[in-house]
Amino acid sequence: MARGSTRPTSRDVAQAAGVSQAAVSLVLGDKWRGRVSEATAERVRDAARTLGYRPNLAARNLRLGRTRTVLLVVPALTTEFFAGVYTGAARVAAAHGFGVVLYPSPEGVGPARDPFASAQAALDGVIASSMAADALTAIRGDQLPLVMLDSDPEGSTGAATVNLDIADGIRQVAEHLLGLGHRRFLHLAADVPSWTFEVRARELAARVGAVPGTSVRTVRAPLSIEDAVTATEAALAAPGLRPTALVCDDDKLAAGAYKAARRLGLRIPDDLSVTGLDDLALATAIDPELTTVRLDAELFGERGMRALLAVLEGRAPERGDIPVELVVRESTAPPA
Repeated sequence: MARGSTRPTSRDVAQAAGVSQAAVSLVLGDKWRGRVSEATAERVRDAARTLGYRPNLAARNLRLGRTRTVLLVVPALTTEFFAGVYTGAARVAAAHGFGVVLYPSPEGVGPARDPFASAQAALDGVIASSMAADALTAIRGDQLPLVMLDSDPEGSTGAATVNLDIADGIRQVAEHLLGLGHRRFLHLAADVPSWTFEVRARELAARVGAVPGTSVRTVRAPLSIEDAVTATEAALAAPGLRPTALVCDDDKLAAGAYKAARRLGLRIPDDLSVTGLDDLALATAIDPELTTVRLDAELFGERGMRALLAVLEGRAPERGDIPVELVVRESTAPPA
């Protein structure tokens, strides 16, 4: 390398390794197998490390027609869950030379506007979390590879779908509460038109309904603590036998349920057992600490990014839902 040069070039690496620039390109582009020997490849890698050479990704991407940029679309940034999804996706992306742009859709689960002049020109692919596939038409067009997270795998227009095993999480909640002796259930459901919330309602009804002498009543609330307070207070104050177990679609709704119960003079878990879903930091900030289903948001993001990389490379993505875990804390107990 010439004295005073600020950045080594592929020509410098070729001279140091005693090979052609074409060989350097093959080795550092990981396309050398069958074209150069293992010994030559190692010599090139050693020379690149010694010189501190880094490929010019911008020039290479221009040649390949790729931006090495992925868009992660989420409904909103209202909890740390989606921050975890982004962290996991970005970690895998960085290891493969990709960047991830996080885009909270202004319309929530509704149609997402194209955040670029032309997403097709600016992106290599899209990962969309907890949204309907048709909400992404403006972004995806007909060209961009799309991986759906937390979405209905049946009839999806995405090239791949990655899901947490939400159905099993609800099964674990139901079995825990039934095992404690609860028979009268209230389901505080998220008032959001999303597949993942449909799964929660369906599984809870199926599990509880399979046990004689049980009942499930459902009330809906938007995903906010204030709306959860209003919906829960009205449901618990209604005439008739009060439910002994309250199953909430997420931890924020459960926090609202806590406030409603206390306004009515009810003690948790003595008078009312409460469960959530997500295991956010909120779950251990409220008192008593919340029994909830732990979702590994970072692993979710990692799997989503790995699925998109597989699609881009023409490989089959990893199959199978991501396991979830019921975390039993102090908010559940046998009914009085």
